[in-house]
Amino acid sequence: MKKWRIVLLTSILVALILSPFASTHPDGLERVAENLSFAEKGGSAAAWFSPMPDYTVPGISNERISTALAGVTGTIITFAVVFGAAKSLKRRLP
Repeated sequence: MKKWRIVLLTSILVALILSPFASTHPDGLERVAENLSFAEKGGSAAAWFSPMPDYTVPGISNERISTALAGVTGTIITFAVVFGAAKSLKRRLP
């Protein structure tokens, strides 16, 4: 099996298992927005444009499953972007 497949499968497995245990506390940006009292001003627009608001998949009521699927989706998207960029750069190098 190719190394990149092992890395991808391991990453997906880690995201699937560990995503539901992520902290429920706000991340750094959300915390600053709350501390400076402007979180409610921009929250609705950001959530409206986000494909997975608050690291959940819309339409799935089970929070742990929804968070796990969001983690797996994010892992696959990130891997695809990095893999594509690496392939592109490899072609350009002598």
